[in-house]
Amino acid sequence: MAIGQSLDHALNSGDGILHMFPCWVPRAFAVPGRRLRLAEDDLYALGTERGGLDERWLSSTTNPANGPDMPPDEGLSYVIAPDGKRFTLRDAVDEKPGVIIGSQMYERYKRWPTLGKMFDNQGALPFHLHPDAEHAALVGEVHKPEAYYFPPQYNPRLNDFPFTFFGLEPGTTKEDIRRCLERWNKGDNGILDYSKAYVFPIGTGWFTPPGILHAPGSLVTYEIQWGTDTFAMFQSIVAGKVVPYDLLVKDVPQDKKHDLDYVMELIDWDANVNPNLRSTHFLPGKEDVNAEHYRDRWIIYGKSRGEDVFSAKELTLEPGAAVTIKDPGACGVIAVQGRGKLGNHPVETPTYMRFGQETLDEFFITYEKATAGYTVTNDGVEPLVLLRHFGPDCQPA
Repeated sequence: MAIGQSLDHALNSGDGILHMFPCWVPRAFAVPGRRLRLAEDDLYALGTERGGLDERWLSSTTNPANGPDMPPDEGLSYVIAPDGKRFTLRDAVDEKPGVIIGSQMYERYKRWPTLGKMFDNQGALPFHLHPDAEHAALVGEVHKPEAYYFPPQYNPRLNDFPFTFFGLEPGTTKEDIRRCLERWNKGDNGILDYSKAYVFPIGTGWFTPPGILHAPGSLVTYEIQWGTDTFAMFQSIVAGKVVPYDLLVKDVPQDKKHDLDYVMELIDWDANVNPNLRSTHFLPGKEDVNAEHYRDRWIIYGKSRGEDVFSAKELTLEPGAAVTIKDPGACGVIAVQGRGKLGNHPVETPTYMRFGQETLDEFFITYEKATAGYTVTNDGVEPLVLLRHFGPDCQPA
């Protein structure tokens, strides 16, 4: 698809900021929590056989692992050009990589490697992990570190299980977990007996490197992750719903799918039995700027196994205020409260959306614009709150 003229038009008229179309992703293994502001009638807009729309992907150049019925552009974010045309962010990055994400990032990763999302479930997800780089490479994939932030604006209620299982209790043995896997087809395999559920206050977050078992609860979550959809589900039944064995070995080489010794190798054992899990991975947030009329703070930060893989900030701007921001790199943006302007784009946080409807709450700030500076204005009567996520190597030293 030739997008050069439309992309140039979008960049010029938007002064380096791209307007994004909402990207909804279904999940067959989850029940929508009904807090992403999507119309009730549209929660199963793609059909019940595909699953409910419990995830909104942000500035995505990544496809989900949603099986053979998935259309080829599922999970890909589209840019809304001023001439009415739409094209994927993936194509925009390939067309003008230096402008959109920066030449250095493109030369290293050949894509925008970061994925943002908002996910919303009625209950907890299965206890699972994401393979590290070594194991993911065996199935042609990459590692998947991820981190979470629980935005107050999207959590007016907590739903069924607002707690997060994370890691394994110290003293748990590898034999304990292997026996759980051996019991997969006998009902609940009991793996949560060896974990602990944590309470994370709204407005805080959590960092999850590859290889750590975890089960996100029912809080609406702003998740930043590496751009892949690899996972291994280690829990056989969740809230009475059977988890197929296939989801345990989805990203395992074909000749290892019934090799439980290999499956056990996916677990980063020392990281899981760390007695200081909370202090190691908890993200209470930290201020970057706290000025009279605005606050800008890091909400996702830190490193995965020593690597700066992604980060995110929360900008809160008081009514009537304006501020010029310079960022270290390109970023995806979603407004979670208020109205105003981002550069010359109008911003308005929706309270009700229909599937397939254009909104004014999601944008992508290109590398050239982010590093040169852009202005955010609040012309509403309540604080304007923007969440923005960055790719690798954008955190201060």
